[in-house]
Amino acid sequence: MENLIEACNNSLYNYTGGDSSVKRRQIFDDIKFMESSQGWNISLAKLKEGRKVFYRYDDKEFSINNNLLNEREELQLREALNTISRFKGMPQFTWIDELSAKLEQGLKLGNRKDVIIEFEQNQYLKGLEYITPIYEAIQNMMNLEIDYQSFKQEEPLQITLSPYFLKQYNNRWFLFGISAGHENLTNLALDRIVSIISINESYIENKSIDFEEYFDDIIGVTVNNNKVQEIKLKIQNELWPYVKNKPIHGSQKRIKKEEIDDGYKIVQLKLSINYELKSLIFSHMDSIEVLSPKDLRDDIGGIAKKIKIKYN
Repeated sequence: MENLIEACNNSLYNYTGGDSSVKRRQIFDDIKFMESSQGWNISLAKLKEGRKVFYRYDDKEFSINNNLLNEREELQLREALNTISRFKGMPQFTWIDELSAKLEQGLKLGNRKDVIIEFEQNQYLKGLEYITPIYEAIQNMMNLEIDYQSFKQEEPLQITLSPYFLKQYNNRWFLFGISAGHENLTNLALDRIVSIISINESYIENKSIDFEEYFDDIIGVTVNNNKVQEIKLKIQNELWPYVKNKPIHGSQKRIKKEEIDDGYKIVQLKLSINYELKSLIFSHMDSIEVLSPKDLRDDIGGIAKKIKIKYN
């Protein structure tokens, strides 16, 4: 033990140049940790000579440098690899496959291959292959020539775009930029892109739009000229725990003074009305009622009447 304490203190001095030192009890605690499954599962031989005990590895060839990870660290790294593997195909993550293979081989991780975490992701969604070239074009301020076919078009339309921003919403990806001959932002869904190439044309720099704030007043990705309004919704109690824990929007605020009974809650939002907001409300039609503004209430009510006619 005295030899171990002296060796540790000499290493500490060489490493830090200070007066740090370890105590006898700390060495015993470290040895206990080394022998545990949280440490390295080391098998130590304890050889008694008189009143002294000498320590060595049972396996004289053993070194912690050849056994880099303990059981807990292996599990943590495995979970981390499973997590980042979900980013395959995304911009700047082409190194993941190579890194994973090297870690599997070099660190001799366990053979467990089952996935224990999954993100909401549609691997069959069209357009994911365009994320990397679009991302690189944004980074390098390169124009894109895009053949784009919306659901309403019979043939693709060619668009020259200075790309600014990529955003994911409702499991779809959208590209924002300025197209040639237009002042307002163009919003393109990646799953409607037919082809895309980089071109050497004058790039229009983004000097006015802060995309960290651009979507603050809406749900989703459709930014229009509608003014921000106060929207009041009646939420049935069955849905309320979900709306409380996952607010519809950051502006959501409960208005207790307007609640008459215990069957529902009333919330207020400050939003610009768009297609995504109406879709969200309608997806919970039997649990959400629009109280105001009147035009939004009328829109939702009109859709409900059309559906009722279809199912009569």
